[in-house]
Amino acid sequence: MTSVTIYTKSWCPYCQAAKELLTEKGVAFEEIEITGKADKRDEMLGRAGGRTTVPQIFIGDRHVGGCDDLHALDRKGELDRLLA
Repeated sequence: MTSVTIYTKSWCPYCQAAKELLTEKGVAFEEIEITGKADKRDEMLGRAGGRTTVPQIFIGDRHVGGCDDLHALDRKGELDRLLA
């Protein structure tokens, strides 16, 4: 299975929803909490092309986007293919 990385903030309901979808699919992921961590936030900004919202989700080296993007991929049936 492809590696998944998700940048989050602890209080973010969209982060929670994205993590729940991944968990329901049995996907292990690396969560990088960026609250109060300027270095991790800068890392996220660099990887996400300057996007500042959370979550920012990566499957392998591909930037998927945020929670809505992740759920859209799932509705289209493309998420499982990316995760394989």
